[in-house]
Amino acid sequence: MSDLPPTPATILTTEQFHARVHSLAPKIAVFDCDGTLWSGDAGSSFMRWTMDTGLLSRDAIDWLNDRYTGYQRGEVSELAICGEMVQVYQGLRESELRRAAADFFLNHIERNIFPEMLQLVTELQAAGTDIWAVSSTCDWVVEEGVKRFNIPANRVLAACVNLENGFATDRLLDVPTDEGKVASLRNAGITAPVAVFGNSIHDAAMLSIAAAAFPVNPSPDLLRHSAASGWPVYYPASVAPLIP
Repeated sequence: MSDLPPTPATILTTEQFHARVHSLAPKIAVFDCDGTLWSGDAGSSFMRWTMDTGLLSRDAIDWLNDRYTGYQRGEVSELAICGEMVQVYQGLRESELRRAAADFFLNHIERNIFPEMLQLVTELQAAGTDIWAVSSTCDWVVEEGVKRFNIPANRVLAACVNLENGFATDRLLDVPTDEGKVASLRNAGITAPVAVFGNSIHDAAMLSIAAAAFPVNPSPDLLRHSAASGWPVYYPASVAPLIP
């Protein structure tokens, strides 16, 4: 629970939120993942977990810690750090990374899934909506996580690197963040989705191309942007703010 920053943004109840989405009968709906389908940042959490469990070498840990500190200071861009958080696993087997992602998500993130979002996605799928997940977190974690929502890997656009002979390389294939999320969707043939859901300012560009934008559990920056854009916002019960 947190205090709600002053804002004129309209806050939807769960009933209102679900009703608005269903009234659109969307053929395509696009969801961010961290903070939107579940609480917390699975990307940075996976990074720390792989450091703690010894999956990464000491040299890789030192390099990534230095880069992440620079990111927190504003010296490394969002795009750069999201890419580097995938590139750091170069030389490791994809099978090992997928096993690690499965272990990590099961034990550290699964309990944070928003039941209201799981219900919504399930109902949309039953109605024939094509569901896509777009995230700047690495594809191994995202693909594992969205299995809980019955979203297949071919409907996931996430940060990823090229694989060679079953091993991760440092050659980036995609890093969907900010305008990059719009570009990733466009490359997948999606230019005007009916409904888009996101939680951070890095989802703003993607939300802007939707017929209906749905900020979920919005960060302070996205909350301000939502108010200015006239987008109603929604908070799942576990992260609902305190309203005086």
